[in-house]
Amino acid sequence: MTGAFTDARQNKPGRVARAEGGTLFLDEIGDIAPALQAKLLRFIQEKEYEPLGSIKPVKANVRIIAATHQNLSRSVQQGTFRRDLYYRLNVVRLTLPGLNARREDIPLLVEHFIKRFNILLNKRIRSVSPEAMSVFMTHDFPGNIRELENAIERAVILCTRPIIGIEHLPEDMLQPVVASAPARAYSKQPLQAAQARAIREMLDRHNGSRRRTAEALGISAVTLWRKMKAFGL
Repeated sequence: MTGAFTDARQNKPGRVARAEGGTLFLDEIGDIAPALQAKLLRFIQEKEYEPLGSIKPVKANVRIIAATHQNLSRSVQQGTFRRDLYYRLNVVRLTLPGLNARREDIPLLVEHFIKRFNILLNKRIRSVSPEAMSVFMTHDFPGNIRELENAIERAVILCTRPIIGIEHLPEDMLQPVVASAPARAYSKQPLQAAQARAIREMLDRHNGSRRRTAEALGISAVTLWRKMKAFGL
């Protein structure tokens, strides 16, 4: 086992050694090179490795967790990922849905990231405006949670008020919302159209429950009722 896998340096333990007795997390496992796949397979099967500069193998006691955004079964079929390594890793499989499949988490994540970047950037942002939240609730998030995190970081940096508005959001996040907004009812007011669509989607998702819809959107039930009345929902 070489230092390329263990991340070993002279006088510094590698990743496997530092994970001894705990968990070794292998992120983006689907992107590793074929040569490294073979070494990783041997490590998993034999539970031992050779530290950099050593000629004797060392037994390892680690739990392995691997993560990837790729479809590994498809990669196996395409010949870019080893079949034997795939089956050695695929013991307990957890599939996490994308952010666009669990939009009810968006307000909670927005709040979490605002708190985090307030601390990191020494800011005092309280929340986002209803218009900005509507953008988040209707965006497809091809970049998943990292895209939301980056958008909030950018907004916290740019915002000089307690409330983040849509003017603080990335332009590429705004364009799809404006372009896909229903033209028939609010063609001159794309933000209202985005809000209406977000409310309609959340009402459908929560079987018409205004209380649960308001919670998912991060607004009060009174505000939701007022917007529904204004939008004719």
